[in-house]
Amino acid sequence: MITSAQNPHLKDIRKLHRRRTRDAVGRFVAEGEDLLAAADAAGWPAIERYCAAGSGLEGVEVAPEALDAVSALGSGTRALGVYEQRWASPAGPACVALWGVGDPGNVGTVLRAAAAFGAASVALGPGCADPYGHKAVRASMGAIFTVPVARVERVDELPGERIALVAREGEPLRGPSDATIVVGAEREGLPDEVVAACDRVAHIPITTESLNAAMAATIALYELRMARS
Repeated sequence: MITSAQNPHLKDIRKLHRRRTRDAVGRFVAEGEDLLAAADAAGWPAIERYCAAGSGLEGVEVAPEALDAVSALGSGTRALGVYEQRWASPAGPACVALWGVGDPGNVGTVLRAAAAFGAASVALGPGCADPYGHKAVRASMGAIFTVPVARVERVDELPGERIALVAREGEPLRGPSDATIVVGAEREGLPDEVVAACDRVAHIPITTESLNAAMAATIALYELRMARS
């Protein structure tokens, strides 16, 4: 049983939380029984798995206070696992692409919405938060293990019709079933060159100034889902 938070394996987990290990781009940490169960259900095996001593959970037993010391959750955790990252190619028929969305909570929430509405993938353009950071993983509620995640640099890498979501511009969003909805950050929106590279522009009719990226992407994914129904 591991009894000290200074154990080399636990110290490595702290570094992974901070993304400071040399190979952090290849691994990530998931905390909590629900996320580990989601990984198991998706057939995504852990490289390492740890549990609080006496919890009866699967993994190397760790003294609860030592496990809490390396947890990124305010309340501590009873289980965590280290996993290999997986990256996919952008795929349709329904895809959402984020551009410049730097809030990890928004990225994770979009992954959760993509799972709920059956999107084929989520593509992350330049300036997006790390989907494998602990805040994004937690916000995804396990969707990080079920929704293919891609990295892109250009709009022409995206599948189907590319629809730029821009507040109060274009027509009200009525998406075809085979499309990528391109969503920018709430404050900055999409860069002009990204909008120009898309096939058309659409907006979500609202009476307020704006929606945050996760809310806008969720509504857009619902529209794509309805188009496929």
